[in-house]
Amino acid sequence: MARHDMTWSVKPISWDEGAFIGNGVIGAMIYSEEHRDKRNVLRFVLGCTDVTAHKPRGGFPPRVPVGELHLELAGWYYQPSSIRVDLWNAEMRADITTTVGTVKVRAFVHSQDRVLAVELETSEGEKDARMEWYAHSEVDPVLKNADGSNLNQFIPKAEVTRQAKKDGLMVGVQRFEYDGGCTTAWMEAQADEGANLRRLWLSIGNGFSDQVQQKTETNVREAATKPWVAWVDAHRSWWHDYYPQSFVSIPDTMLEGFYWVQMYKLASATRSDAMIMDNQGPWLTTTPWAGVWFNMNVQMSYSPVYTSGRLELGESLVRTFRDNMEQLIRNVPEQYREDSAGLGRSMSYDLVGPVGTEVGNLTWVCHNLWRHYRHAMDTPMLKELLFPLLKRSVQYYLHLLEEGDDGKLHLPPMISPEYGSFLQLAVPDTHYDLALLRWGCQTLLRICSILGLEDPGRARWEETLEQLTPLPVDETGFMVGGGQPLEFGHRHFSHLMAVFPLHLMSGDAPQERELIVRSLRHWLSREGDLRGFTFTGAASIAAAVGEGDEALKYLKTLMHLLKPNTMYKEAGPVIESPLAGAEAIHDMLLQSWGEEIRVFPAVPSEWKEVVFHDLRAEGAFVVSATRSEGATAWIRVKSLAGQPCRIKTDMRGDIRVSASSAVQLHSLGGGVYELELAQGEEAVLYSANYTAAHSWEIQPVPAESHLCGYFGGRKPWRLYGLPIQ
Repeated sequence: MARHDMTWSVKPISWDEGAFIGNGVIGAMIYSEEHRDKRNVLRFVLGCTDVTAHKPRGGFPPRVPVGELHLELAGWYYQPSSIRVDLWNAEMRADITTTVGTVKVRAFVHSQDRVLAVELETSEGEKDARMEWYAHSEVDPVLKNADGSNLNQFIPKAEVTRQAKKDGLMVGVQRFEYDGGCTTAWMEAQADEGANLRRLWLSIGNGFSDQVQQKTETNVREAATKPWVAWVDAHRSWWHDYYPQSFVSIPDTMLEGFYWVQMYKLASATRSDAMIMDNQGPWLTTTPWAGVWFNMNVQMSYSPVYTSGRLELGESLVRTFRDNMEQLIRNVPEQYREDSAGLGRSMSYDLVGPVGTEVGNLTWVCHNLWRHYRHAMDTPMLKELLFPLLKRSVQYYLHLLEEGDDGKLHLPPMISPEYGSFLQLAVPDTHYDLALLRWGCQTLLRICSILGLEDPGRARWEETLEQLTPLPVDETGFMVGGGQPLEFGHRHFSHLMAVFPLHLMSGDAPQERELIVRSLRHWLSREGDLRGFTFTGAASIAAAVGEGDEALKYLKTLMHLLKPNTMYKEAGPVIESPLAGAEAIHDMLLQSWGEEIRVFPAVPSEWKEVVFHDLRAEGAFVVSATRSEGATAWIRVKSLAGQPCRIKTDMRGDIRVSASSAVQLHSLGGGVYELELAQGEEAVLYSANYTAAHSWEIQPVPAESHLCGYFGGRKPWRLYGLPIQ
């Protein structure tokens, strides 16, 4: 992991370059400032995911800033200097040189407690360096406006009070103008280990009631009274258990580093008991999008948790929809609430978002929940949440279907996400909605089979699949909707949903594959509105049809659009794009949609050596594999649920199986093999040409620095992936 740590040799001076830490609730983006009046400040721009505020004129309550913690140095922050984000231990460490001395800084947000910790070790010249908390309204305009401002962002006026407790604990309370607020508590203490070593603990609570204040104060006091080393070890222990849940190593060291930073970012942005991931995670900054968006952002943010096997992080999505079922029902017009539910485009964590002409968002969330089920084989979740929710989502579509003169069922004009957004362009039979409706009906029938249900809706779902109008197609490929070709730049893959992420078509048949490839390349030829998530979607679509070289090209394009710290920003942060980039890497290594586990389905030709360990496949299979000298050497599969197992591989010739019991291997042709694995059993498929078949060792692919490079504007950092000497 250390070779992928993010490091800076010159101080970062913006959100785009900052070092970030978080625990799914509290986060900090850490950077400095070049203005001469504030050149002595290292900023910890704080974020707390559950703090929102009400607007005076309605609209959903957005996320709002909660304040900053400043390290105010005695001298100017100068050179030489270094910052490092230690991924393995999930902490930031900095060696700061100033014009009068030095300061060593160590900071992390505890993995299990709602507490940010900062440790300072100062030289004699910097003994007067101090840590100061500021409510957002108190932050100097020089700093507050350093990352620009957005007139569409609501930031409430706040009444700020401070109180010093007898034991040295400080409490800052913010009461927002219309409703809501937050409480910040912090305590600083001299460390026993040295006269120049001190520590600060800080916690943030949503609200300002006596109960919230007491809880926030308790968070700090309990952390500050625990033995420091043991408390740090407890923080690290969580991360040390998290990372080995799966392993990926590829010969493109920059992309490998990017991947591991995304695994760090994912667990810093959400936890099983945290809020649902919104557009920015715990690192709120200037944005018009301080909420939760469901026409792609949430769904793609969660996409890497499934194949990586980090399913506990997906529980925040599962829990949010389980807890808000009644609100999802209220989101549809009253006449449909008896049997339907829906989800608008944007909202707060309460999911209050009436459905308009963008209808498919809830069905897409159900696809995420389906992936969660299939990778965990969590039958109670399937029965108690996904089945009733998907039924309601599909039923809303069924209310809107109309039979046309052609005898086919058609959908009325709807919005295909992001196409002609400012025009509010609505067209009939959008690919987005037809694909989601078809997937929804197919999945409901499959769930009935899994659960042994005779649901009264079965006949309607079957009839809909039989009569539903085909996806609109013209000479360029898939159309946006009926009568609406893809005429101009379109950043979203909403007109390609049938290919990705729904995988309604495999591309195995030549005619189908040609349609997918034609659609993909026409889409990317329409320049003008291509964004980060355009290229993650394109990479996953290319991977779905085995075009590994093309998928890699799209991923490398994404690298040029990311910020130096791997964040992504348009008018504001949208963290789903880099996270979806990690999912695209998964798609090149392992796919498991349909009934087959596809191992190394889209490996680029230049990746001769590839390794992954314990990635998850649908059916709750844990899969490991090694590719050596451009060929798959062996595949290990373990069944966690005893489901049918079919492996698709490019291994040729004599393929053998090694297992603890008499596992049967059957060739089905076309590189597909069927394994009979009981729950808990595992087997290894290997080529007879692989001389080390007895070991099945997992080793990282050696770093190849010539594959790495810099991008972006300022370059004060070592770009993730460059080997450390």
